[in-house]
Amino acid sequence: MTAPVRFPRFFVTNPSPCPYLPGKSERKVFTELNGPHTDELNDALGRIGFRRSQNVAYRPSCLDCKACVSVRVVVDEFAPNSTQRKLLRRNQDLVVEACEPWATDEQFSLLQKYLSKRHPGGGMTEMDEMDYSDMVEQSPVKSFVIEYREPTTDGSKGRLVGACLTDQQGDGLSMIYSFFDAEHSGRAGLGNFIIMDHILRARAARLPYVYLGYWVDGSKRMDYKIRFQPIEKLGPEGWERSPSKRATQNPE
Repeated sequence: MTAPVRFPRFFVTNPSPCPYLPGKSERKVFTELNGPHTDELNDALGRIGFRRSQNVAYRPSCLDCKACVSVRVVVDEFAPNSTQRKLLRRNQDLVVEACEPWATDEQFSLLQKYLSKRHPGGGMTEMDEMDYSDMVEQSPVKSFVIEYREPTTDGSKGRLVGACLTDQQGDGLSMIYSFFDAEHSGRAGLGNFIIMDHILRARAARLPYVYLGYWVDGSKRMDYKIRFQPIEKLGPEGWERSPSKRATQNPE
């Protein structure tokens, strides 16, 4: 006889202002990730549109809006377009390492610089070192911080220019949060390169998907996600292939 799997208890947050669409409010449904079957629970919830934050899995449950849509890249069928191929060539010299989920001062400094440039006034700008450590280290599932560093000639660690907190799920890589040097004049497109690197990593690991979180219909700053074709969107009938279309260019 096997032990019964605990069915999770779900909770709902109070409505708050939407960070993506002016005049809208957001509400989330969430559950705790704990117990002996946490990885299996996180995988199952990821397949129905949940995202992880520390030891909590959540997804939008807004009363009057369905703009947030879970998206994932189909790894084996992804073929970079001409712009993406240029980004791969431009950044192929970066030294990439999958590190254990341990927060560092260097990562936090890069995150602060990224937030001040890309998301000034956003909620994450109020994070301190302890908040960042909690975000990275309080993971009940298999996680990594993938670091992107500039090359050196003396064998020392190069300057950190990008990082991504990533979960390895049973069917893919889930990009929890990525950040990078958005002011690096010689590394335009770092955010897109980090996504492509995850696609290549998933392919090498024979994982079929890279989960990119939520695409928000009507938010131009989320359009970069649908450039990575083919992509699937989670709808009422399950995951469906999204028709390819030209996305608004984004400097990320």
